[in-house]
Amino acid sequence: MNSLEFRNKLHLPSIINVSDSKIDKIISEIDKYYSEWEEIKMYKSTYQPKTYKDGTIKKRIIRPSKGILKIIQSRIKDRILANIELPNEIHGGRKQRSNITNAKPHQGKKYTLTTDLQDFFPSIKVKRIHDTFTNLGFNKQSTFYLTRLTTWKGELPQGTPTSTHLSNIIFLETDYKLISFCKEHDITYTRFIDDLTFSSQKDFQHLIEPILTIILQSGLRISRRKTYYKKNQTITGINVFLNKIDASENILLKVKEEENLPDDCPKPYTTYRSNIKKTNKKSKSNP
Repeated sequence: MNSLEFRNKLHLPSIINVSDSKIDKIISEIDKYYSEWEEIKMYKSTYQPKTYKDGTIKKRIIRPSKGILKIIQSRIKDRILANIELPNEIHGGRKQRSNITNAKPHQGKKYTLTTDLQDFFPSIKVKRIHDTFTNLGFNKQSTFYLTRLTTWKGELPQGTPTSTHLSNIIFLETDYKLISFCKEHDITYTRFIDDLTFSSQKDFQHLIEPILTIILQSGLRISRRKTYYKKNQTITGINVFLNKIDASENILLKVKEEENLPDDCPKPYTTYRSNIKKTNKKSKSNP
């Protein structure tokens, strides 16, 4: 890194083209730059509401940014966070990656383990964000600014331009540990935001606890109720088979309904399924 790159890295206002005084004013009024509402948690495969054991519907708090703060966060994402190299196994929040590309590497695998990080965004607190920017090389002032501009109510808000990128970076150390462990045991690993998937041609049930232990060492929690080890699983909303992947049954029903629409009407479910099927054609021509 040359001296100019180093100086720019330390001086956040020069990166986001916003003056110190403007940043200070935004931070002092930070609450007015967020919206907040509750959203029902849905199963990816069935699009039905998730519930607790007593039948109460599960919800998540969505906190999108707005106005100048959203613009600043987009600049932080594009000019800082998006430049941090991530391993190929990470699919969430990345260009040309999706739940489809996340599921594809597990096609044809006999044994599959899926789990997810419980309350992923709310579990990432201010101190962890602050430490992340410090470790990236920013000075105290820029780290303070970056932390205040990307967190709200003491945690990582779900729904902002920066949150998914920051969550990827924060979990990166654990990702590399999992990648190393999985390579050693011939296991395929991918992560789509808070969904972690492991698969292999060999039975690796005896390795489930070591895998979960690595995840728990991150300081984040996993959902034991949503940790499954079985064949023919739905992975990030995609049905994975021996020779292909396909949309879930719920999506296939939506596609069927769209067949009756006029040709000039938007058909998002049909387009989505077509994007999935394209990967099977590529796989066939490029084994």
